[in-house]
Amino acid sequence: MPKRVVVTGVAGFVGSNLAKDLLDWGDTIIGIDNLSFGTIENVDPRVDFHHEDIRDRDIHLLLRGADAVFHLGAMSWLADCMARPIEAAQVNTVGTLNMLEAARRADVPKFVYADTSAEYEGIDKFPTPEDKVRPIGVYAASKNAGAAFCNSYREIYSMNITIVRYFNVYGPAQDWRRVVPPVMSSFVLRMLRGERPVIFGTGDKRRDFVYVDDVNDFNRKIMEDPRANGRVFNVGTGVNFSVNEVYQLVEGVLQTGLKPIFKPDLPGEAQESLADISAARELGWEPKVNIHDGLDRTVRYLRERVLQAVESGAARPAR
Repeated sequence: MPKRVVVTGVAGFVGSNLAKDLLDWGDTIIGIDNLSFGTIENVDPRVDFHHEDIRDRDIHLLLRGADAVFHLGAMSWLADCMARPIEAAQVNTVGTLNMLEAARRADVPKFVYADTSAEYEGIDKFPTPEDKVRPIGVYAASKNAGAAFCNSYREIYSMNITIVRYFNVYGPAQDWRRVVPPVMSSFVLRMLRGERPVIFGTGDKRRDFVYVDDVNDFNRKIMEDPRANGRVFNVGTGVNFSVNEVYQLVEGVLQTGLKPIFKPDLPGEAQESLADISAARELGWEPKVNIHDGLDRTVRYLRERVLQAVESGAARPAR
């Protein structure tokens, strides 16, 4: 049965892809974004789009009649959060609290909080299950505080809240406009332009990369499956790759001959991420897109949809 779904951060990477996916399934999407980090070009024209901030006191009016809220709006770049920690806390923590209160006032029956694998920065158990977190950096701490408010509202108001911890999501519409883009899109775009890719640190950090379509397959499943109610889930692949290995994969596809430039490490990043996805598998979900197929799709998107805009100067950088 079609649903009325609110998606915050709808102009961002995961949010824009989620909105398109749900629209294709017949749902109605109310999209919320202040366009601080996302871009209006990402927003499907079928979305009922509202240029609003998640901290707006009257945002509950947009949630009336909604069947579910996917709260993806966030300040998510680690270095950005460290440079502006007060803003990070205002957006990621206070913004989440405001959305929870809005959902409570509007009596929304399902609330999904997009959490992060950065919660596991201080954990050295791999694959990492959902039962323990140890946030260290500003971004992780601000998201952890948002999750704490989710738990609070679940206990106090008996709200139906599911927390989803995304690992390293990649694919079309990834936020390549950042000053330091995510590694997958950064490598591909630079190498397509004939520029050497940049690796921060030694390149030995390992990440669990999960394709955006797999993430949103899970998002759609938890909206339908009552077994997801009130639980926390990792969404990754259970396999990780080093940054150096990702460079080799990209070079294997593009065959540029370009060697990476190594620069000083970025602060506040974990050395490794690797998801224990046993809980997600209990719902019948399994990641379907391997890194080779996902990389091919990402290269195609950047080559066909992004490269020309970047070279012409039409694409604005994200702050």
